[in-house]
Amino acid sequence: MKTVYKLSLVALAVLGLSACNQEQKTTKESAGTELTTPAQKESYSVGASIGKYMGGHIKEQEDLGMPVDRALIIEGFSDGLHDKVKLSEEDMQTLLQGLDKRLVEKREAHAKAEATKNKAAGEKYLTENAKKPGVKTTASGLQYEVLREGKGDHPKATDTVEVNYKGTLIDGTEFDSSYKRKQTVKFPLNRVIPGWTEGVQLMTVGSKYRFVIPANLAYGDRDTGTIPADSTLIFEVELVSIEKPQTEAPKAEKKEAKPKVATK
Repeated sequence: MKTVYKLSLVALAVLGLSACNQEQKTTKESAGTELTTPAQKESYSVGASIGKYMGGHIKEQEDLGMPVDRALIIEGFSDGLHDKVKLSEEDMQTLLQGLDKRLVEKREAHAKAEATKNKAAGEKYLTENAKKPGVKTTASGLQYEVLREGKGDHPKATDTVEVNYKGTLIDGTEFDSSYKRKQTVKFPLNRVIPGWTEGVQLMTVGSKYRFVIPANLAYGDRDTGTIPADSTLIFEVELVSIEKPQTEAPKAEKKEAKPKVATK
């Protein structure tokens, strides 16, 4: 029985993306292809989905300083499709595992360097922002500015709040916005990042604040994908409403359990 082995993500990226890269050499041929039958569309979808999904992986590899011989990728992909590969399965598995390991090491080193850069940039931003008129800094390091003051109660950490907000990195890159979704958001205030839990408690209903949240009060050294590790975050937040937590009412239950008094 023929041996079947599992490819690593890197291997899959390398092999899969060759189909995408081959497009550069077959533009004239593929440009005139008409997808008329279900079988043609299915075949095309297989290749297109592999190319699109794996495109980011090959780009990441090159961005990390690990260039790839695209001509050999195309050749290897073609040989694999026709079952005439030039290396043994064992050799390829060993090579691909080594490639995967090097990529992980490169990725970790790059992430560490980026986090260090983000932390330094955030500290500089916080220092400069603290000097601006109207900006206040709490004992934790959270900075806030009142854009519009509201009225009424302040929420507690145990309350559920309804807000509108926009979040950006210090370079202005927007990573989230309830305004764009055209829908407010509700959540328990003690289940979000510390900077939000502290900051929103300073607000009253109807107010709008601008928060600058240090990395240690946000996501710290975690990279969320849209928010790089050790990023200082900026939020504009409007407090729409406050909901108090539901409390048990044992006295009411006892009253309901008592028999009713008959009246004349």
